[in-house]
Amino acid sequence: MSALPEPRIAATADVNEDARIGAGTLIWHLAQIREDAIVGEECVIGRGAYVGPGTRLGNRCKVQNYALLYEPAVLEDGVFVGPAAVLTNDFYPRAVNSDGTLKDASDWHAVGVTIRKGASLGARSVVVAPVTIGRWALIAAGAVVTKDVPDHALMVGVPARRIGWVGTAGVPLELDGECWVCPRNGERYRESGERLYLLVD
Repeated sequence: MSALPEPRIAATADVNEDARIGAGTLIWHLAQIREDAIVGEECVIGRGAYVGPGTRLGNRCKVQNYALLYEPAVLEDGVFVGPAAVLTNDFYPRAVNSDGTLKDASDWHAVGVTIRKGASLGARSVVVAPVTIGRWALIAAGAVVTKDVPDHALMVGVPARRIGWVGTAGVPLELDGECWVCPRNGERYRESGERLYLLVD
């Protein structure tokens, strides 16, 4: 297997010199990668996307156009973030303190969003920190996530609620007796206590 190429960064992108960008990663026009951010290998960062200071992305993540990843977000390998999706970091946002003075960095504590391996966020979805999105979960376009999401959950609405399960292929699972089955790749799962478990032959 050949070595991955150097990252490709559009001339109009703003990548801080203290950010770390992995091999094979592509950063499109007008994207901004802040100081101390880590972007893994073979990632795609879309036009106008924002990756905040110290935010960490694993390998093969896709961050679509104008998505906003505020620090200290953590994305594991293979995460998809749809266009204009937002990961927040301030549970009680205010522009000013009680005395009317402008808030600065010392007046609040950033809290982050964690997105586990293979999970996907639809376009214009919002994840209100602090929450964790489970592995291979799928958040529908426009949903607002306000609490932790289990692995493989299919979440829709405002606030987001689970309406089903998805497998690693990203399509809704179908109930077959006591098992949930992926119609695309045949994976079989068992549900127990609002959790889903892959059955291994």
